[in-house]
Parts: sequence; structure tokens; C-alpha cells
Amino acid sequence: MEQPDPPLLQDEAANAAERSLVDDVRALVDDGRTLLEAELAYQKSRAALAGRTAKSMAGWIALALSLVFFALMALVMGLLLILAPLIGGLGATLAVVLALLGAAALSGWIAARRWQAMTQSLSEEP
Repeated sequence: MEQPDPPLLQDEAANAAERSLVDDVRALVDDGRTLLEAELAYQKSRAALAGRTAKSMAGWIALALSLVFFALMALVMGLLLILAPLIGGLGATLAVVLALLGAAALSGWIAARRWQAMTQSLSEEP
């Protein structure tokens, strides 16, 4: 039993007289609809995968930030314990608090400068 050639391999001149423009447009619309449905299904599956991955990432990021926070608290306690015999409990507390406030001020200043640089580069005025 001989199978017919696929549509792309058939001789166009042989069946051109049998086809009509309306049939060609209908076939094009059907192909477009099929392509759109396939693309929507593909994008939905990608979005679902991204959603599952984002949930998992959020949990791991929250855990990492919590562990960093506790590590910094341990560092602060260690500094207090190290400095207390040298400059006393109150002096150690003041030194650690002032160092932390200085680091926070430096971080805020850097963030403000970067914000200004970004707004200046995005502004319309030269």
C-alpha cells in the first residue's frame, strides 16, 4: 500500500486547481490556532515551573538571611565578651553600638549615593 506524499512534498501545480483561497485561509487560521494553543500551553508550563521554583527559593533565601542574622548577633556577642575585660562592660557595649551605628551610617550613605547616581542617569535633563 503506497502512502501519499506529505503536503510539503506534493507537487504544487497538481493540486493548485483543486484548492481555493478560502480553504487556504481556513487552513492558515487552523494552523495559527494550533500554534497559539501550543504556545499558551508551553508558557503556562513555564510559569508553573517558575512559580514552584520561586516558592522554594524564597524559603531558602529566608533561611539564609536568618542564619546570617544569627551569625551577626553571635559576632556582636563575641565582641562584647572580648572587649568587656579590656574596657569594661559599659565601654564594650558603647564601642560595639558605635561601631554598628557607624557601619549602618556608611551603608546608608553608600545607598543614598547610588540612588542619586541612578536617578541622575535616568533623568531627562543632561
